[in-house]
Amino acid sequence: MARVTNGPAKNRRKKRLRKAAKGYWGGHSRLHKVLKENLHKALQYAYKGRKLKKRTFRSTWIVRLTAAAQERGLSYSRFMNGIKKAKIDLDRKQLSELAIADPKAFDAVFAKAQAALA
Repeated sequence: MARVTNGPAKNRRKKRLRKAAKGYWGGHSRLHKVLKENLHKALQYAYKGRKLKKRTFRSTWIVRLTAAAQERGLSYSRFMNGIKKAKIDLDRKQLSELAIADPKAFDAVFAKAQAALA
């Protein structure tokens, strides 16, 4: 009687990991133990990166809005306070895009925000 191994299933699992590690340098894409460690770390970085991306974009929008508000004579915090008081339901992303793509529309929003402060 022959000894039963888990060879085919194990090879399928390894193949799946190798495919995911395609493009890694040297043994990082070929040696199973190293490959597994690197893949695990890569997935951790990817998870963390998805969270950091949101943070980075928000700070970019704030920098843009700060510049746009200061050009028109208000600080960022006073501008955002005016936006809230005027009950304008635009988020930072939309305001940032407006400031870049359509300055006239942004001027109108800015005027409403400034009027709400007074």
